[in-house]
Amino acid sequence: MNVILTHEHTDFDAVASLLGAHKLFPDYQPVLPRQLNRNVRDFLTLHWDALPFKRQDELPPRTEFERVVLVETQSFPNLKGLEPERLRDVFVIDHHERREDLPPTWRFEGKSMGACTAIFVGHIAERHLALSAVEATLLLLGIYEDTGSLTYAGTTPVDLHAAAWLLEHGANLDVVRDYLNHPLSDAQRALYEQLLDNATFYDVNGYQVLIATARTDNYVEEISTLAHSLRELYDPDALFLLVEMAGHIQIVARATTDAVPVGQLMEHFGGGGHDRAAAAFAEGQALEEVRDTLLDLLRREVRPAVRVVDLMSRGQIRTLQPTETIGAAAALMRRWGHEGFPVIDRQGQVVGVLTRRDVDRAMQHKLGGAPVADFMHKGAITVTPQAGIEQVQRIMTEHMVGQVPVVEGQPPEIVGIITRTDLLKLWGGAPTAGEQRAEIIRRLEAAVSPATLRLVRAIAEEANAMGASLYFVGGFVRDLLLGQPVKDLDLVVEGDAVALAQGLVARYGGRIVTHRRFGTAKWFLNEDERPRDSLITAPGLPDHIDLVTARTEFYEHPTALPEVEESSIKLDLHRRDFTINTLAIALDEDRFGQLLDFYGGARDLAERRVRVLHQLSFVDDPTRILRAVRFAERLGFELESRTRELLVNSLELLERVSGDRIRHELDQIFAEPEPECALQRLDQLGVLAAIDPALHVDAAVVERFRRLRASSLPPDPEAYLALLAYDLSPIERERLAERLMLVRDTRVLLRTMAALREAAPHLTQPELGRSALDHALSEVEPRAIELVALATHNPRLRERLRFYLDELRPLTLTVSGHDLRALGLPPGPVYGEILNAVRAARLDGLVSTPEEERELLAGLVAVRRRHPQA
Repeated sequence: MNVILTHEHTDFDAVASLLGAHKLFPDYQPVLPRQLNRNVRDFLTLHWDALPFKRQDELPPRTEFERVVLVETQSFPNLKGLEPERLRDVFVIDHHERREDLPPTWRFEGKSMGACTAIFVGHIAERHLALSAVEATLLLLGIYEDTGSLTYAGTTPVDLHAAAWLLEHGANLDVVRDYLNHPLSDAQRALYEQLLDNATFYDVNGYQVLIATARTDNYVEEISTLAHSLRELYDPDALFLLVEMAGHIQIVARATTDAVPVGQLMEHFGGGGHDRAAAAFAEGQALEEVRDTLLDLLRREVRPAVRVVDLMSRGQIRTLQPTETIGAAAALMRRWGHEGFPVIDRQGQVVGVLTRRDVDRAMQHKLGGAPVADFMHKGAITVTPQAGIEQVQRIMTEHMVGQVPVVEGQPPEIVGIITRTDLLKLWGGAPTAGEQRAEIIRRLEAAVSPATLRLVRAIAEEANAMGASLYFVGGFVRDLLLGQPVKDLDLVVEGDAVALAQGLVARYGGRIVTHRRFGTAKWFLNEDERPRDSLITAPGLPDHIDLVTARTEFYEHPTALPEVEESSIKLDLHRRDFTINTLAIALDEDRFGQLLDFYGGARDLAERRVRVLHQLSFVDDPTRILRAVRFAERLGFELESRTRELLVNSLELLERVSGDRIRHELDQIFAEPEPECALQRLDQLGVLAAIDPALHVDAAVVERFRRLRASSLPPDPEAYLALLAYDLSPIERERLAERLMLVRDTRVLLRTMAALREAAPHLTQPELGRSALDHALSEVEPRAIELVALATHNPRLRERLRFYLDELRPLTLTVSGHDLRALGLPPGPVYGEILNAVRAARLDGLVSTPEEERELLAGLVAVRRRHPQA
């Protein structure tokens, strides 16, 4: 016989899963356990004839079981005659990950979701199987009960889609509501009152855990219903009911966070379950003993999945004194964009937090001269780095603040700050999953030479020793995550990069060049007469390492160059241009490989879009307009819609940016493999016209760029710019040269190319001989001729220029000034005139051999002697 089984103390999700499995395996008999929850039992009593279930005592005597489908459990229930080792097949379908101890021969289907029933509904929908209204309602009861009516944290989109599909196929929400809000029996109500009286909260590593105990002489069913009521009342992170009755202690465990592994904890008492719901029976122990054992287990096993240290900003934290004025605080908030500041006393201890809302209200009442102490939220509003995120959320809610100082040590000192914004990113999942960290380490080991990685870890160790932290940041991290070759090692020090570099030189050797004003140091590994440590002499290392102090910046006015100050890694990343460049990888030993993603950069990488960090990004620095397009084209990304809108709205600010900065950004575009792609996009967006109205990229410009790359000329920025400007009029050309502040040599190149274009009618005359063409072009820079040959629309001009470059210019004479000197002709300008005459004769075919060249040379010398003035 083939059967479908589930666990005892059966809830709606388990019974609905029995039904769902029967729909998929109609030859299998769904068998109910002996113990059903009361609301399940009441539903089945009313609708028994419409459902396919059998009770265990209804099975034929001496039933031989061949195949079993286990649903909403990964363990066999007690069933007479069932011998797991004799089964031909076991198929487990569950909404949790496969247990490691399952026999390898058992088949398994499952993934983490709110309700196991949702798995079956998905298959039923795919196969277009029919459901009666009763069946659809039972399936919906299974989903609603295990997901708290789609509100529990473990609920997934799959659960919601399944519920919606069931509603479309006859499920009755009125019936669902009736059976999920079942009134308590008298025995349950009495037990509930006792649990309320004995409920105690415990703080376990930042999580609020509720343990409630009770005793009763009679058996009370469905204690899980009481757990649901208590959870609704108190909303703890985890809940444990310990009820002594009928000679044993029944434990019911519920959790709203994976950090409290209730299934694992219940295994210690011989029970089990899942991450969010579990149960156990304790035999032969006193109630107080079980409670104490549970508390010991909680303190040992519960660790915050995400801690403050994973999210907080470190480094220099700006603070206020209680005596500072509200006006001064407002100015600081405007300057740095902070939503609040910790307030510390003279001993450096936190005495409060001042928020932007407090400041705004005070300023509205014209109280800018009042002290901060009058408006701050008073108290030591702090957390430690090891605290859980739940504790931060409680503090923020209790004190109505959006930022909490992080303190460590005794007496406690501020080591960082955590904000509301830091917590928002948790909505997308934990930021430093172990799998992600392992993958990043794997990528680092593949992309960076072993010698370089050893050096980086040594730098991080040195940084840690001086209280600093080290990170890979920016483009390096972006390219690493995209699987592209990484280039420069962008290392940022959350601390003093110059002091770190000095310590490295003292320990390992080498030489450094520092810029104190910007907090940067360049460590040259191979430049030191003293003996150097083997760490910096190993093969495969770069010539130098750049170390940059984490800093923040602000702009006094739009388009101004930023003012820079030392800061934290978070604020350092915030000053960058686009979210995809704000990623960092921690290199400290205890966090090595941890990805820091404060601004959604990883998601934007995954969704292939370029997005600015804030609304005024292009206003602060309009050159980011060109960078946005360059990154989008290089990576094959799209401009995020709001970013595109902000870009277009900021175009007029480009005219206030210096030509030097504009030219630098254009040079960066010209350095791309196919710069015409970015230039075409810039043209479409109106960016080129904002730089100069005459700039335009059409098919002719694109073709010129391609010809340049196919030619022998180096495709450098100057060459690309010359081809882009080729069609400009003299007025437009000079205006562009002024706008971009072009250097003299580039201006000369543009003018020379324009002159060649204007000379096209003369250079393309059919009667213009070889020597005349050679004479016309002999004084022109060959690079200009090459570029005009690539750029011209005139095929005849291109042909003549190429003929000169390929045929005429390479021609060399066998005679030279030495021959003239040997003939006794005094040196002077006459040398050039005679040699040019010989060259012209050679080009025109009047002479063709070395003997003829020497003969003509001697004849011209003789003429000069007879007619010196000729």
